[in-house]
Amino acid sequence: MINKLVIENKNGIKKIACLDNGNLKELFVVDNNKANEGNIYLGRITKKIKTANDKTGYFVNIGSNRDAFINSEENNLESLEAIEGQGVIVQVSQEQRAEKGARLSRFLRLAGVYLVYDPYGEEITVSNKIDDDEIRENLVNLIMENANSGGFTIRTSAKDAKKDDILAEMRCLENLFDEIVKKAKSSDAPCLLYLKDNIIEDVLARETTCLDKVVVDNHLLEDKFLNICDVEYDNKAFENNGISEMINDALQKEVKLKCGGRVIIEETKAFVAIDVDSGEGCSQGGLGRLNNEAAQEIARQIILRNLSGKIIVDFAGVSEYKFLKNSMEILEKELKEDVCKARVLGLSRAGNVEIVRNRRRPTLSDVFSEECPTCKGTGRVEK
Repeated sequence: MINKLVIENKNGIKKIACLDNGNLKELFVVDNNKANEGNIYLGRITKKIKTANDKTGYFVNIGSNRDAFINSEENNLESLEAIEGQGVIVQVSQEQRAEKGARLSRFLRLAGVYLVYDPYGEEITVSNKIDDDEIRENLVNLIMENANSGGFTIRTSAKDAKKDDILAEMRCLENLFDEIVKKAKSSDAPCLLYLKDNIIEDVLARETTCLDKVVVDNHLLEDKFLNICDVEYDNKAFENNGISEMINDALQKEVKLKCGGRVIIEETKAFVAIDVDSGEGCSQGGLGRLNNEAAQEIARQIILRNLSGKIIVDFAGVSEYKFLKNSMEILEKELKEDVCKARVLGLSRAGNVEIVRNRRRPTLSDVFSEECPTCKGTGRVEK
């Protein structure tokens, strides 16, 4: 639950810090000069390759310093048969990381406050958080009776919205897609067709009912929140709210726990390794409490640092299910609301808890740091 936003907008880079009772829960960094998740481009095919299982993939120039990648086969779409130099409309599904280019999709999704529009889709789905069957049915019927084409996902925020507002947004999203297609037909690849700059709206759609206060460093942003919560202007928003210090803490490998133990986080190219250390003086009977506290903190760190891919957790003490059951349940509960859909797979034969999380944006360390040229990422230097 997020009850406070702190927003900094300087030098073309927008930072949105999401706080839960003073603790930094999520951080979004949007640089409009980069290929951000959700941006739509007219890309140019640069190379055709064979991938695993004898499938086809393409490298695509979207104007970045590194070619992006797209699979030829996607759900609900015909297989892409393209040649080098051909243009294709694509959307960024995973942002570029230090060693890999962006990942692309042809299945476009345009997000609003109440709806997500799938121009090439057919289904109308409703957020699982809307649990009233009558409301769900009424919303589905509203979209079915008024949509021109494509599929829609009805977001949680639509539950209490006015019908006219939902329909107005639906028309806006449909018109936006038409404009994207029209621009693509008259442009040369590579070309930016649509800049996704609505991270704030995405957060609002999820957290409007919980939000108490927003701090901004730009007067132009104040009007956006006036009817939602208290708004405060501060030209040093991050500094005066301690966000810079919180970010620095989130870049450290070690996180101290109140019980005296610690969580050690190591990011590698293959996976993320997380170790729970009991520290000095933790008795055998206290390991359960230690692991339970660590599980809660690990979930927070995964979301805050945007750790993704394969995540391996080595809890303290005996690695048997009966001793780790409560900790794993806490981990699952804390990750349940994660928008990137983290899944706790269970306990491996080696006694480690395995987690997988969708990779969409760079990790916090990728955004704010780079590999040391001396140690080459090992964290160690020669004596």
